[in-house]
This record gives sequence, C-alpha cells and structure tokens, in this order.
Amino acid sequence: MISINTVLTGSVAPLGPREAPSAIAKTPSQGKNWLGIEGFTKDAQGDRKHHGGPEKAVHHYAYEHYAVWKQEIGERDVLQQAGAFGENISTTGLTEETIAIGDIFQAGDAVIQVSQGRQPCWKLNFRFDTGDMSLRVQRSGRTGWYYRVLQEGFVEAGDTLRLIERPSPDWTIRKAWHILYVDTLNFAELAVMADLEHLAQSWRDYAVKRLATRKTEDWSRRLQG
Repeated sequence: MISINTVLTGSVAPLGPREAPSAIAKTPSQGKNWLGIEGFTKDAQGDRKHHGGPEKAVHHYAYEHYAVWKQEIGERDVLQQAGAFGENISTTGLTEETIAIGDIFQAGDAVIQVSQGRQPCWKLNFRFDTGDMSLRVQRSGRTGWYYRVLQEGFVEAGDTLRLIERPSPDWTIRKAWHILYVDTLNFAELAVMADLEHLAQSWRDYAVKRLATRKTEDWSRRLQG
C-alpha cells in the first residue's frame, strides 16, 4: 500500500502570454475531497476538449521525479512542492515502471482504475518557463498517468492506495509510453494495444490508426501550441 501524500485541485486562470484558460496550477486541498466520475468536485479544467472527463478523472504524478527534474532543468519555483505538473494525486513509491494499464486501487472511499498515460501539452512550457518542457516530459517517460473512477467517494491526504486487481501486469505505463513515442511502428505491439481492454479508447485509436496508415501522427501542435 502507498500513502497519498497530497491531494491537489485547481481553478481556471490565465496562463502564459496568450492568457489561455488553464487549471494546471494545482494546490493542496485539505480534508476530505469528493471524487466523482469526472474528477474531484473542487477541481477544474480550462480546456474540457483535451483535459478532464471520465477517462482523465484523476492525474497522478510521482513525486520522486521532482528531484530528477531539478537536476535536469535547474531549480524552479513550481518544483518546490507537489502540483507542478497539474497532478491531483502525489505519492512516493509508484512510477510509470510499476503502474500498469487497468490497475484498480482503493483510494480512500473511492475505487479508481489506471486508464492511460499523460500526453504532455504546450501548457507545460509556460508553467515551467521552459520552451521545450512538454517535449522533455514526453521524451523522458516521466509523464504521470490518469485514472477513471469506478466507485465515487471521499479521498484525502494520508489515505492509502491499495491495489485490488491487476488485469494487465505486462502493460505498464512505461511500456505504453515506449510504444506510443519510441518504438512507434511496432505493429505487433500496436495490434495488442488496439485490443487492450482497459486502455482508454483514445490511446487504442492511435494504435488502430497507425496500423492502418503505417505512419506516426504529428505531435507538434500538442507540444508547441
């Protein structure tokens, strides 16, 4: 079992010179937080087309990555506490290499299931004042991951994440990342990904499209804005 160090939520505010609406700046939320099908009730998303929703209800980021980022990009104010990456849950002890697609956890009173990894977008560039931060996150594999909510309930800092079920132990977030961004035209693995039952449909669709076109999609708009 892993302890939830911090539960984080945020409100929509302007981000960067374009003042894009974003709730990437999350801060610790004290006490019990109601987790519904589309996320924490105290939380918001500035772009509902690409963020939030049932398949991205909760974003989890490993706090141990923070020390690595400080080594790579130097000290940043946003790296002084959890919430730099817009995460809702911060822990130590779980990473992309140990979390698998479909993993089901008891989290406080709620039950959540790993649905997909995170696809970093250009808003991270402004959040970190680093022009290629989104690309750095994508290349690093330190992306974090999302949960869908199977059972609503209250969650608070200090609650434990208790693994209930692991239907696809071989399909870690790290492996899914490797297929999506590194070994991008591995058609055998893409065929498996396309049929991976607990993987979010949007990720399965990437696999289906690559199998059909034999090409990798263009990531520039997502990464650069």
